[in-house]
Amino acid sequence: MPNVNILVGTMYGGALDVAEQVKPLFEEAGYTVSISEQPTLNDLTESPDSLSLFCVSTTGSGDFPGNFVNFTREIKEHPALTQVRYGLIALGDSSYGETYCGAGRALDELLQDHGAQRLGERLEIDAMETFMADDAAIPWVESWIEAENLKVAS
Repeated sequence: MPNVNILVGTMYGGALDVAEQVKPLFEEAGYTVSISEQPTLNDLTESPDSLSLFCVSTTGSGDFPGNFVNFTREIKEHPALTQVRYGLIALGDSSYGETYCGAGRALDELLQDHGAQRLGERLEIDAMETFMADDAAIPWVESWIEAENLKVAS
């Protein structure tokens, strides 16, 4: 079975909740799914045929959550991630203005600068508009799986 690695950057658990809520969608599509709350570069590079889904919240002034800082540092030091295919769910709060979804946007730019290929559009979930982030994430993941033909033939 193909793999999906869900890599989580969270401060208060919201992004982890999203990861846990979308996991069954990938399993139903035929994937083996792992969720990493302390992601490392190895999670991206160890299996070149894996897909990665990032669920990342923003903290402070557009910053990465504490559990994600070392991971992004590892990416910055890695020369190329051309084999990486990913999707990205960014959680933020638009009342913070310019830093809204800053961590997700910065991660997206970092991954693309290192040659990774984003599949589909980034989902940005605004806490000012969506009380339960999975209400936005579940339909997005369903569409993402369908649009990217990610269903595994059985």
